[in-house]
Amino acid sequence: MAAGPRARLIASTISTVQEHGVHAAGLSELLERSNASRNSLYQHFPSGKGELVETAAKVVARLVYSHVARMADSLASAPSAEKWLDELLAFWREPLENSDFRAGSFMMAAALDEMEPAVQSTAGQAFAEWTARLADGMVAAGMEQATACSVAGLLLSVVEGTIVQSRALKSLHPFEDARVQLAVLLHHHLRLR
Repeated sequence: MAAGPRARLIASTISTVQEHGVHAAGLSELLERSNASRNSLYQHFPSGKGELVETAAKVVARLVYSHVARMADSLASAPSAEKWLDELLAFWREPLENSDFRAGSFMMAAALDEMEPAVQSTAGQAFAEWTARLADGMVAAGMEQATACSVAGLLLSVVEGTIVQSRALKSLHPFEDARVQLAVLLHHHLRLR
């Protein structure tokens, strides 16, 4: 069954914002990519593009949260810090590589959108929720609470910066560097193999 116009609009918004950022994601391109009419846009998102981007940000926030939660739950039983990081980072690395380094971070683009406070607020809330959930997993794996909150926030900041560097360099080398250094950090704070 084909996706309806609402789902197509959200999907095209996610991919367009990943490639171009929020402001460069023009309404005409969003409509063309989603094969939806302007009427469909306003039927599903009466406030227009801002509401559409905010909704897309909430969808991305849930998808990433699901991945982060699964990874947080698996940390204590991970075979090694390196293998855990490989799986964690693959979530962002693979789409970037598969898009020939065009698909950047949707949430970073949303976080930088100062013209739409609701979009920026959704991004801030997502980062806070991802950090808290990842920190919970680190605490369960044996890390002290304050350290876990700090390390979780740092890890997610490293991921976002790694996406930017990889995209600019058209290389996965920043992901390799991040994996090596984050493993050192996890080995320092946890008793992982």
